[in-house]
Amino acid sequence: MKLNELKYAEGSRGERTRKGRGRSSKGKTSGRGQKGQKARGKTRLGFEGGQMPLYRRIPKRGFTNINRKDIAIVNVEELNVFDNGVEVTPALLIQAGIIKNVKDGVKVLGEGKLEKNLTVKVNKFSENAKKAIEDAGGKAEVI
Repeated sequence: MKLNELKYAEGSRGERTRKGRGRSSKGKTSGRGQKGQKARGKTRLGFEGGQMPLYRRIPKRGFTNINRKDIAIVNVEELNVFDNGVEVTPALLIQAGIIKNVKDGVKVLGEGKLEKNLTVKVNKFSENAKKAIEDAGGKAEVI
């Protein structure tokens, strides 16, 4: 490697200054024109030149509950994929592809008909789901 072959790393140097192109290339107004808001400084995001900004013109509705619990839901009829006598847990539901993740818990709802004898261990049950599981000869346990 020779001295005349040395080069700067890509992106390490800033834009070159245009020389010999008058004042606007680097001095006085620096290409911003004369006066006006854009010549003087930046404006904040959403600023509309003094007009009432869009985010303040649009009516606000509702709120986001910071204490909301996101619960994965499983219907009783979806449990028919398991064999008789199996202990159904949230981990087994994920493995079977019935739910994607546990989130803040799993709740079994009573839609459909259960034809298997299962022991179901999840966080919550609806009254109909509990009845359907017990009518099929299984157990509904809260963990």
